Amino acid sequence: MNRGDPLEVAQSLRKHFGHGELKADPTKSVFINCPLDRDFAPLFDAIVFATVCCGFLPRSALESGTVAEPRMERIARAIFESKYSIHDLSRCRGERDEQLARFNMPLELGIAMARRYTRTKKADRHDWLLLVPEGHAYVRFVSDLAGYDPVRHDGTVPSAARGVMGWLATRPDAVSAPTPQDALAALPAFISKKEELMRQWGDNVPWADIVLAARDTVPS
Repeated sequence: MNRGDPLEVAQSLRKHFGHGELKADPTKSVFINCPLDRDFAPLFDAIVFATVCCGFLPRSALESGTVAEPRMERIARAIFESKYSIHDLSRCRGERDEQLARFNMPLELGIAMARRYTRTKKADRHDWLLLVPEGHAYVRFVSDLAGYDPVRHDGTVPSAARGVMGWLATRPDAVSAPTPQDALAALPAFISKKEELMRQWGDNVPWADIVLAARDTVPS
């Protein structure tokens, strides 16, 4: 497969972001369902970069779009437009004084699981990866997931990136990817480009520019 395909798609998105629906090849699209807080940001960046390294186009709730429609509708559309998705349940535990857990991630995982059965042909079915931290008792609050084998990580960038790449590189739509070691060595260059974009845009960096920054730094 041509490694340039995701880049061509991402470049074309520059014209469409914020001006309507996101157009992308579903077989190359991966919806990333992860915490979007500052503490998780290094792992989120690593997952995005790992996704691009494997020849896929990351999709996210951070995408701009038609703001007049509910956020959940935009998220559901992105999931249904993606053949693959990655779901991290790190924040599904009590936090702060209120001990409240975040359940956006399990909710979006449920949408992805339902999406899997909207296609009759096995090759067209949605495929998803569950990421959990070591020791996370996810089956205690979502017992129906007990029959699945999640990829566990230790909360570090290398562990999360290796888990994602190990899964994506074996998908039928993957391209020839660099090794996780090479990807991790190139990750700081992507982070540097993203930081420059944030200096220019603040917290409103166009998602297409982030994807292109990742693609520009993928090791050959």
